[in-house]
Amino acid sequence: MSVATSSLPIPVTGAIRRARVAPWLRVSAAVFAVAWGGNEFTPLLVTYRLDQHLSALTVNLLLGAYVLGIVPALLIGGPLSDRFGRRALALPAPVLALTGSAVLAAGGGSAAQLFVGRVFSGLALGLVMAVGTAWIKELSTAPFDTDADAGAGARRAALVLTVGFALGAAVAAAIAQSGTAPEVLPYLVNVVLCALALTLMWSAPETRTRAAHPGRLRDDLRIPAAAHRRFLFVVAPLAPWVFGTAASAYAILPVLFSAQVPGFEVGFAGLLCLIALGCGVAAQSLVRRIDRAGSARTIVTSFAATTIGLALAAGAAVSMSLPVAIIAAAALGTAYGFLLVTGLQEVQRIAGPDDLAGLTAVYYSLSYLGFFVPAVLASLSPMIGYPLLFGAGAVFALVNLLATSAAHRRY
Repeated sequence: MSVATSSLPIPVTGAIRRARVAPWLRVSAAVFAVAWGGNEFTPLLVTYRLDQHLSALTVNLLLGAYVLGIVPALLIGGPLSDRFGRRALALPAPVLALTGSAVLAAGGGSAAQLFVGRVFSGLALGLVMAVGTAWIKELSTAPFDTDADAGAGARRAALVLTVGFALGAAVAAAIAQSGTAPEVLPYLVNVVLCALALTLMWSAPETRTRAAHPGRLRDDLRIPAAAHRRFLFVVAPLAPWVFGTAASAYAILPVLFSAQVPGFEVGFAGLLCLIALGCGVAAQSLVRRIDRAGSARTIVTSFAATTIGLALAAGAAVSMSLPVAIIAAAALGTAYGFLLVTGLQEVQRIAGPDDLAGLTAVYYSLSYLGFFVPAVLASLSPMIGYPLLFGAGAVFALVNLLATSAAHRRY
């Protein structure tokens, strides 16, 4: 990327110092609201299957549809924010999320309309994950935050995203389970949240300014750090597992066990989502204690948790035991938490100030490929079965553990 902007050039005024809400929290409010909107759809998969009679493949494709919005927003929005500043690219995100939730609320059983709503949600999520994450990282350093340590930005961004994902799913499930406008009211809650978040983020300080003589735009869309060997051989193989583990916990297991919980299908989906992402939050808080610069500890821990989680999911699919399914969701959520922060920290170590958002965008784009795991497994399960599919995933995770650990030492 060309050097189009400079990092942290904004003078810190007395107003910023005296702000009641820390600058990074203002941006986090928008990230939280958009993440809420991104995951509110997940527990409603069961509702659309039972009430609207959509097939398992259709609802899982709708789950992954927002990746079509996420990836371009990530890959274009991230580098453009390195050029034009964070505010210009982040402020539209809550508006897009609000629009997506409104379209979903009006969607009913129309797969086409639900698809459009999911893409809008994806566009919003892509912007906050690339631009918002970079903005939070920069607002977690001096002069905006003089108390934060070097890894605080990655942990804060990952935590806010995960809490948004968790509460969005949990509240949507609770509303849908109550029977009160289950395909409308959950989305309207997010409409309100996004409007409030936009007002908070509006006064967050910019951390990058435009250069007087910017380079060519197409040069800014290039991300040289993505060709770094450490990124290619350590971060890229890890990334799809991030949301592959999460989606396995709260998209596959609830549908697989829906017949075991008659009358509580949506509530059970929300419960598994809350357990998985709650464990993800707990895991993220442990990364600081485990991580050491130059060490592969967090990578080994992440893939070990992934292997255990998928093995437990295979056991749950064989036994059809609800307790085992709950434990598997917890283990998969723990793996998600470790994987997400580990990848972000590696990205922030590799990237320079002029391609931080861009490389973060590439990382998240790769990680969101994991959201197609439910659709792939749903298409294969009639021929192979979930026990064998989960078992194969556990073996593959173990292979990845060995390969990425070796690459970490080499690069």
